[in-house]
Amino acid sequence: MSGYDLPVLNAALNGSATVLLIGGFIAVKAGLIRLHKAAMLTALATSAVFLTSYLYYHFAVRGGQATRYTGEWRELYLAVLLSHTVLAAAAAPLALITAWLGLSNRLIWHRRIARVTLPIWLYVSITGVVVYLFLKDLYPSE
Repeated sequence: MSGYDLPVLNAALNGSATVLLIGGFIAVKAGLIRLHKAAMLTALATSAVFLTSYLYYHFAVRGGQATRYTGEWRELYLAVLLSHTVLAAAAAPLALITAWLGLSNRLIWHRRIARVTLPIWLYVSITGVVVYLFLKDLYPSE
C-alpha cells in the first residue's frame, strides 16, 4: 500500500462509518444500548482515522495540491463538495459533544443533540464516498 492508495481507503472508511451509524441507530431503537454505544464509538474512531488519513494524503502525499474535478458534472460536484465540507466542519464537534454527553450519562441532552448530529454525520459520510466517486479517475497512481 502506498500513499496513492489512501483515497480508496478514505472512501471505505466513510462507507464504514455510514454502516456503523445506521447500525448504532437501529440498535438504540431496539433498546440494545451496549451495541449502540459500541457502534457509535467505532464510527467515531473510524471517522478519526479517516480524517487523519485524509489530511496525510492531501498534505504529505499531494503536498497540499487540490484534486480538481473537471468533468461534465462540475456544478453538481461543487455543490456536493461545498455542502460536504461545511457540514463536516459542524459534524466533528457535534459528534464529539454527542459522544461525551452519552458517555457522561447526560442522556436527555445526548438524545437532543444526537437528533441533529446523526443526520449531519450520515450526510457527511455518504457524501464523502460520493466525492471520491467523482474524483476516483483523477487520483494519480504511483
